[in-house]
Amino acid sequence: MAKKQKKQPQSGGTPATVALTAAGTPFTVHAYEHDPASPSYGEEAAEALGVSPDRVFKTLVADVDGRLTVAVVPVAGSLDLKALASAAGGKRATMADPAAAERTTGYVRGGISPLGQRKRLPTVLDASARAHATICVSAGRRGLEVELSPEDLATLTGAVFAPIARGGRP
Repeated sequence: MAKKQKKQPQSGGTPATVALTAAGTPFTVHAYEHDPASPSYGEEAAEALGVSPDRVFKTLVADVDGRLTVAVVPVAGSLDLKALASAAGGKRATMADPAAAERTTGYVRGGISPLGQRKRLPTVLDASARAHATICVSAGRRGLEVELSPEDLATLTGAVFAPIARGGRP
């Protein structure tokens, strides 16, 4: 049996951008200078890129009934764990242990992308994403975002759309 080869990012890309390129999905990469002292990676990205926080989405990893699940919500709001559990077909959700999230996705906190993860996890994308032609999500490292259509993101991650965010802007 042949050994599995690790997918290496090509041309300095991240696993997320490599996955997008391999799929032939249109996307735009946006880089900015990350400030390690920033209290919120997502809000920092929105401000640095000059994009509304309603269009910049953060990738969170939660534990739904013992199964790690990815939640993608606008940085302008927060994750509704009850709604996520329901959307994922579970009863209870809690935030995942950060080390488990990093180990499973292959990304570091603040740079977890819903794309190109080491292990494909069930994914739920907040329904508000459909209100935008494109949204921004982490491209796999702090200071790097990828912009693509919410429909393409859902297709590539196998995500379902559901109202899992609360708060945010009217």
